[in-house]
Amino acid sequence: MPMTYKSPLRDLRFVYYELFDGDELARLPGFEDATQDTVEAVLEEMGKIASEVLQPLNGPGDEQGCRLENGAVRAPDGFRDAWKLLREGGWMGLTARPEYGGQGMPYSVGVAASELMIAANLSFSMYVFLTHGAYDALDHHASDELKEMFLPKLVDGSWAGTMCLTESQSGTDLGLVRTRAVDAGDGAWKLTGSKIFISAGDHDLAENIVHLVLARTPDAPPGIKGISMFLVPKLRPEGGRLVPNGVSCPSIEHKLGIKGSATCVIDFDGSTGYLVGEPHKGMRAMFTMMNAARLHVGVQGLALSEAGYQAATAFARERLQGRALTGARYPDQEADPILVHPDVRRMLLSIRAFNEGARALTAWIAMAIDHAESDPDPARREEADDLASLLTPIVKAFQTDLGFEMANVALQVHGGYGYVREYGIEQVVRDARITQIYEGTNGIQALDLVGRKMPAHTGRALRRFFHPVSEFLAAESGNEALAEFTGPLAKAVDRLQRSTLWLATESMKNPEQAGAAATDFLHLFGWTALAYLWARMAKVAQQKLADGGTGLSAEERAFYDAKLRTARFFVERLLPRTSGHFANLMSGSRTMMEFPDSAF
Repeated sequence: MPMTYKSPLRDLRFVYYELFDGDELARLPGFEDATQDTVEAVLEEMGKIASEVLQPLNGPGDEQGCRLENGAVRAPDGFRDAWKLLREGGWMGLTARPEYGGQGMPYSVGVAASELMIAANLSFSMYVFLTHGAYDALDHHASDELKEMFLPKLVDGSWAGTMCLTESQSGTDLGLVRTRAVDAGDGAWKLTGSKIFISAGDHDLAENIVHLVLARTPDAPPGIKGISMFLVPKLRPEGGRLVPNGVSCPSIEHKLGIKGSATCVIDFDGSTGYLVGEPHKGMRAMFTMMNAARLHVGVQGLALSEAGYQAATAFARERLQGRALTGARYPDQEADPILVHPDVRRMLLSIRAFNEGARALTAWIAMAIDHAESDPDPARREEADDLASLLTPIVKAFQTDLGFEMANVALQVHGGYGYVREYGIEQVVRDARITQIYEGTNGIQALDLVGRKMPAHTGRALRRFFHPVSEFLAAESGNEALAEFTGPLAKAVDRLQRSTLWLATESMKNPEQAGAAATDFLHLFGWTALAYLWARMAKVAQQKLADGGTGLSAEERAFYDAKLRTARFFVERLLPRTSGHFANLMSGSRTMMEFPDSAF
């Protein structure tokens, strides 16, 4: 049973235009063309590409992997044609600015489209998103001269992009970077050093590759404050030609998953580069790229979980084993499909409830980023930026931890068949594992949340979350029909508020308390955020089904009825996890930190 993929377009429409006011996007300056009709047409077309072009390449690309031949990396068969198709359709520049040849769509539309691409083929999508990440960093920080030279090529997909951070001795601690940049005296720099784990670092999809490289100048202060960012093309534009620039790929990694994405060692040997932004301010520019990448990695957790859900549901409908506990459900068949069994339904509904909640959380943050960048109201920009900054590490870590968990649950539905390659779900599990590691491990995301995002601006960002949730609970306090959702939400919010206060107090006395509590706090926050959005989604569904759903088609009534039933499953079966996370974090750091080093 080969895997197939159908884009969840109806649920995306629900999230963007029923749960949230997607029409607001078209009222932002520069996004006037982003009407609902246009956005839905964009997503429908990407859904076709995902299902008909990218998904069929996913399994073969995993089997074949990338190849290093005579110093050049070859992507799996079919990837070049898919890249060409996206180029010709303008997809590389979907959210890029029109002055550089882009389509000028809102960031949130790009995020929605990215879910479809990732679910169909994560490995291929990485080439696309790293290119857009390079575009975004240059658009925000590069000189006009560099923008004019490089951005149109990145936007039209004739050139691709990467970010080069990691070195063998410098992973999370980028202050240990040793790659050197020496002023060449003509506005350019010469870079020497080696980077590892560079996703899409070399390939044959595009004519050229633009590397954004963190390096240290001779006068750089030690540590993170001495890092600068440089643009280093694989091939240097010179006199209308592209000439070699001392950039090479000596090896590629052989990995657990994402085998169709080239993960490279990249060496720079006196390579010509150009300073991006100010000297020694490279992390500011790189974080522009990394923050966008972190949200996209959170989308990867959601997308792979969705791919797993679709595969597991199809298998559960067709696999005949045993009989329903209450007697044969399908007596005309030799056995009932495993879909009738309570434990199989528990697994499928767990995945579904996470997916639909995570899709709403992702859209909420993506739309906040659009407002943070484009809203004409300064107060609204600040509010949106605070919310996006606070929740980005949660989206990255929570959605990838749960995405991997749910991919494993989807494999479990398949039983032994899930463990063999033929059914494809084992690839989903392998691909999902990296999402918890790259763009900052999930433990680092949790430390970022408790160490930076919580205390920033004396807790202002936290208020951007707690205030709308409290206002929603107050407004719905008399709504008995919604009480089955708002009651559990209120309890989860209380746990989150109490743990926030405990963390703020205890971490001032002992920073190890915050470190020990960080991951549980992040997960508590994630489940609470999903509970808020599920309560809101349940309210929308109830309103649509009022008076028996008069005026709705049978298909639409079924959609809203399923939404309500999934919401009930979420609050009864998944939201109770908040109690465990609360108990864990409140226990403090003693049992961890008093354990002797020598006993490990």
